[in-house]
Amino acid sequence: MPLRIAVAGAGAMGRRHIDVIARCSDCRLVGLVDPAPAAAEVARAARVPLFDSLDGLFAHEKPDGVIIVTPNRMHAEHALACVAAGIPALIEKPVADSVEAARRVCEAGESANVPLLAGHHRQHNPLMAKAVEIVKGGTLGRVVAVTGTAVFYKPDSYFAEGPWRREPGGGPVLINLIHEIGNLRALCGEIVAVQAMTSSATRGFPVEDTAAITLEFAQGALGTFLLSDTAAAVQSWEQTTGENPDYARDASEDCYLVVGTRGSLAFPTLRVRRFDGEPSWRTPMRGETVAAPHVDPLDAQLRNFCDVIRGRARPVVTARDGLENLKVIDAIVRTARERRRVAV
Repeated sequence: MPLRIAVAGAGAMGRRHIDVIARCSDCRLVGLVDPAPAAAEVARAARVPLFDSLDGLFAHEKPDGVIIVTPNRMHAEHALACVAAGIPALIEKPVADSVEAARRVCEAGESANVPLLAGHHRQHNPLMAKAVEIVKGGTLGRVVAVTGTAVFYKPDSYFAEGPWRREPGGGPVLINLIHEIGNLRALCGEIVAVQAMTSSATRGFPVEDTAAITLEFAQGALGTFLLSDTAAAVQSWEQTTGENPDYARDASEDCYLVVGTRGSLAFPTLRVRRFDGEPSWRTPMRGETVAAPHVDPLDAQLRNFCDVIRGRARPVVTARDGLENLKVIDAIVRTARERRRVAV
């Protein structure tokens, strides 16, 4: 029998999850939770009942799983409600809007033995899996540096649709950069210290619109990352990977460059350059482009969620993984405020 899945949150990302559920043969949508008036039309289109709270949903029926896609500040509250009801949850990133709240969520889920997955869906993308395989396989030698960018332009409508995105907890550091941190940790290992500067000069919101960050990894590699949601540029995951067709794509651009002692990897083109002989800046490097299959990572993430509910698999990304990403984000927020190096 298909698993019965409910979605909490009828915003843009919630609607994407509803679409993903609709094309999955292993589950079906049984309810939508959202008190906003606009959610009624989403529920009608999906032909499911609408509830204004998780308590209302659970009083009506107990689904096999819940996908939490509410505003960041509500993630912990809703995850804990699922744990209390004994229902596995997939929590859109971030797991919570603070490290302490995320820790409570993790401890509650582990204590009750209720699976909690973090919605860092990029870890389900075959492009990322292939990049990790290249780096971990030693093709590049010892990793010495990584540079990344997430520079793009969010239109005014983005903030009109979700006014909470203008407020603390809704800026690009917590909404967008947390994805990048998960990717960089997968590629280069644990991040142990950060230093950053942020600016809100362009939009003038209470949250940042631009950030410049330096990163120190446990194995000694260093990294830099440039983030801005008010930049007329395409060097971002969304606009280079083609993962989501809603975004304009430039397949010739990259958003990461991982550099080792014997070679380098540009992502997402997966262009590898390396020395065949003795490394030297006087020696030409051989280049090749590695192939990877195209799979919608949200489809793969939902399949993993279903398999976890059925007891057939372990989570690819646990709530604990989400907590580790949030620790790095918390350190970045602190270092930007205090203008000093901060250990993670």
